[in-house]
Amino acid sequence: MEVQQFYYDNKIVKKFLYAAILFGVVGMLVGLLLAIMFIFPNITDNIPWLSFGRLRPLHTNAVIFAFVGNTIFAGVYYSLQRLLKTRMYSDLLSNINFWGWQLIIVAAAITLPLGYTSSKEYAELEWPIDITIAVVWVVFGINMIMTIIKRRERHLYVAIWFYLATFVTVAVLHIFNNIELPVNMWKSYSVYAGVQDALVQWWYGHNAVAFFLTTPFLGLMYYFLPKIANRPVYSYRLSIIHFWSLIFLYIWAGPHHLLYTALPEWAQNLGVVFSVMLIAPSWGGMINGLLTLRGAWDKVRTEPVLKFFVVAITGYGMATFEGPMLSLKNVNAIAHYTDWIVAHVHVGALAWNGFMAFAIMYWLLPRIAKTELYSKKLANFHFWIGTLGIILYTIPLYVAGFSQHMMWKQFNPDGTLKYGNFLETVTAIMPMYAMRAVGGSLYLIGILVLVYNIYKTMTAAPKVEDELAEAPALSQISPKRVRGERFHAWLERKPIQLTILATIAILIGGIIQIVPTLVVDSNIQTISSVKPYTPLELEGRDLYIREGCVNCHSQMVRPFRSEVERYGEYSKSGEYVYDYPFLWGSKRTGPDLHRLGAKYSDNWHFNHMYDPQSTSPGSIMPGYKWLFDNEAMDLTEVETKMRVMQKLGVPYTDEEIANAKKSIQIQAQKIEENLKSDPDFVKSYEASKKAAEANGEKFVPMSEREITALIAYLQRLGTDIKVKDKNE
Repeated sequence: MEVQQFYYDNKIVKKFLYAAILFGVVGMLVGLLLAIMFIFPNITDNIPWLSFGRLRPLHTNAVIFAFVGNTIFAGVYYSLQRLLKTRMYSDLLSNINFWGWQLIIVAAAITLPLGYTSSKEYAELEWPIDITIAVVWVVFGINMIMTIIKRRERHLYVAIWFYLATFVTVAVLHIFNNIELPVNMWKSYSVYAGVQDALVQWWYGHNAVAFFLTTPFLGLMYYFLPKIANRPVYSYRLSIIHFWSLIFLYIWAGPHHLLYTALPEWAQNLGVVFSVMLIAPSWGGMINGLLTLRGAWDKVRTEPVLKFFVVAITGYGMATFEGPMLSLKNVNAIAHYTDWIVAHVHVGALAWNGFMAFAIMYWLLPRIAKTELYSKKLANFHFWIGTLGIILYTIPLYVAGFSQHMMWKQFNPDGTLKYGNFLETVTAIMPMYAMRAVGGSLYLIGILVLVYNIYKTMTAAPKVEDELAEAPALSQISPKRVRGERFHAWLERKPIQLTILATIAILIGGIIQIVPTLVVDSNIQTISSVKPYTPLELEGRDLYIREGCVNCHSQMVRPFRSEVERYGEYSKSGEYVYDYPFLWGSKRTGPDLHRLGAKYSDNWHFNHMYDPQSTSPGSIMPGYKWLFDNEAMDLTEVETKMRVMQKLGVPYTDEEIANAKKSIQIQAQKIEENLKSDPDFVKSYEASKKAAEANGEKFVPMSEREITALIAYLQRLGTDIKVKDKNE
């Protein structure tokens, strides 16, 4: 049999790993800055692009898509070539994949701090970047599938199944969740509203975790762990069960993020059932990984790479046990909207994704550079300080989460809330936030040690060159099952059929959950008193989205006695029919805002947004002074926004759209008049007016500034339905 020679492309692997390290440092630095902001909320005072609400999505996108994403591409490009015994199909497509992905990351790093965001968690990027992501992802998929087709190895190893499922599912999730109508180059509205948008978003959001942070890393685990431990996978049969059950069940689990909300009960219950079932395949994968190390545990003592793998797989097991438990309604009632969820997420992110990435970097870069790692001692130090960092990060947040739950729900004997002031909870957990910052600092020190170790390794190594390999061409065999061949063995040599079956497996759950919610009107009970936002309120809502307020405040009062007592009447699905996008939030660093309207005066909101501590002593909310700047509110596109909303089904009339600016002027002037009821405001306002005139500057009335629009929106929240007073 003729043996063919070819070269593995190691240079593309090196590029992706270098990018992963760079953006890992950047993403974690931003994360540490955010942790410090909980302790010193005004550390970036009056710098809008460094505010918490704008930086938080930058942190998540940098860590998920830049650090983890580049690691995935590096691992896939390295392992795929060797599993298929061929070079990648196209060097051009490989480089388009690399440079396109880095362009997306840079675009995110510019647009998110500037406030260009859709506000959807893990999908905040605006529509031009969304399209670029889809194109680059398809380029990656074409390159992978064509490489599989021209392979020299008949059998498709388990890692490749996970890669294929990842490609297909992420494409479906990304495209479906990001269908939106543009207003301009950097502003769009989701085509889904309220409850429907929430379901689609968390179908995407949960499965972004499943199919971007989990399935590709499981594929990398199945390739790298046996390779490094020099042991076969513990059970190939278990890997088959693990793969198919995981991709089928995972896609159903999204609604467990929306328990006790206005989402239809049947959708919530489906999410719970399938989330609990997920523990079986998830732990099957963890067990398969750990038992692969049988007979190799002596190496774990001396090899830092294997140490990272052991903690990573253990972290995966912990997170995938905790996830199904959190989907149980009684547990979810305790944890949701608290810091417990933040701790849970970071067990997976820091241990599973972070330590897996570090293990791959420490093993792969010296290997393709044909050298030894500069210092195993430094790698071991990284492992221990990183592990300590994870512990000091997560345990205080678990304590904080339980503290929040207990304090939010405690009542006095007379039936009043024991901690009626939300800030009492915030004050109580400040030491835990300080410990979280310490843990994050230790974890960051670990990756800086990795940077030094890799730098010393690669600068002393020969130049990374493509690796010569040889293998016989793939011989012809019957496309049909040969006698005695089991179905799955046949499937493992048929990439197209495998991909089609995987696609069907992931589509079933999504179709059954989402289609009825989108097309069956009875799922969303309309309320006649709920009207569209006025033009000024719509502008204010867009400012709320721009500033990332949804990162800290929810707009969903759940039907619990404690929440109704604290916030007011529980939320109804019909109240959100004009919310494009939904803003239910997933964390309460501050109180829920859905019943905020008419609760405080316009002056209170004015002072609170300028200096939160002046109205709420002990608050960790930063000020938003730039909303008060002497610049006119941008109303150039208010009519365009309303026409886009009209296309989406919001019942704006042509007359209302034509009179939008006049409507804004009338409502804004009324707010300004309300503000002038405060003598201190009048005194300050007149002084600034005189100063502007003295300096020859144009003075912009308060009615034309951004803060006025935001106040209008906040005063509208939750006022569409008539709620009986508790004393009636």
